[in-house]
Amino acid sequence: MSEGAEETRAPDAVPTVEESPAEEILGEESPAEESTAHDGPADDSPALSTPCPVCGEPVTTGDAFCEACGATLIVAAAPTAPPTAVEAARACVYCGGTVAADGYCEQCGQRAPTEREHWAEAPHPLVGGVCDRGIRHPANEDAMAIGAVAAEDGALSTALLVVCDGVSSTPDSDTASLAAARAALSALQAEVGGGARGAERWGALLQMATARASGAIDAAVPEKRDNPPSCTFTAAILEGALLVTGNVGDSRCYWIPDAGTPRQLTVDDSWAQEQIASGMSRAEAETSKDAHAITRWLGADAHDEEPRLSTTVLGEAGWVLACSDGLWNYASPAEDLAAVLHEARQRVGSDPVTLAEALVAWANEQGGHDNITAALARFEVPGE
Repeated sequence: MSEGAEETRAPDAVPTVEESPAEEILGEESPAEESTAHDGPADDSPALSTPCPVCGEPVTTGDAFCEACGATLIVAAAPTAPPTAVEAARACVYCGGTVAADGYCEQCGQRAPTEREHWAEAPHPLVGGVCDRGIRHPANEDAMAIGAVAAEDGALSTALLVVCDGVSSTPDSDTASLAAARAALSALQAEVGGGARGAERWGALLQMATARASGAIDAAVPEKRDNPPSCTFTAAILEGALLVTGNVGDSRCYWIPDAGTPRQLTVDDSWAQEQIASGMSRAEAETSKDAHAITRWLGADAHDEEPRLSTTVLGEAGWVLACSDGLWNYASPAEDLAAVLHEARQRVGSDPVTLAEALVAWANEQGGHDNITAALARFEVPGE
């Protein structure tokens, strides 16, 4: 891919709009003001007499009870709210040091990314992912949502990976991508459990989840615009050895076995893919200035949101990878991206989040020209 290229939509010339700042997942809380009680000087003034509110007999100010009728005179003060818990210190993603209250690492001095700029998810020991702003973009318009279901013995039963990439030329696409990813995952999670679904059923559920994702974009940014926010969509469902994927746009799913031939499971909806289908070489198409122009997307002005589906039955151990073009941009062929993953695994091990962090770091080392998302699910052959 050409360095620094921004994702655009192919059908119409869309004016580039200044990117909106990323919406933070968590807002900052201002510390509550504390009031501290203190003992004042002893009061030597004479006690005052007032009538009892029940029987009318005189009582002295400060008395707890009326001596005549026994009525309670002092009402206990309401308990004060417990102090707000202080959030645990965050670890710096660059050096592991402590991030101070001002957002900068106490050890290396770098500003810590916000939770919308960089976050990780790990719903199961064999499933995890990382979403990162990259280096060049001012906001993170990528998003991911990851889910997993474990069997009774703790083994992975089903993994759900969703990745969306907001289109940079449309404002509020960071909001759109996050809403879409979360809505799709929620729709899929509602159908998990109670036995295997099978390829046909999961294909239908992916179509439903894609529609939910599009609807979530409309709900998140409801105002009508000539250039509404939009995003790509890719999802992978791993149920036992069955792997079902669906996509709209150019976010991808790969199958990367430990040994054997890796494969790109999705087909891009992009200008570059159309040129490849017409006979242009992958290298030439993906280094063109129009390589990032997508021909299908999710959003209010989308003309075709039906996901392309693929089904694979796995027979060997390996990794399912769902990612945005911020990662595959630097290693598009499946064998090239597999080599990057295998090298990273040799260095950092097989924990999915740690491995995804290594893939993101590698993409940033190549220039980090786009947002980067890598979501992984590990498949192990039963009994091996």
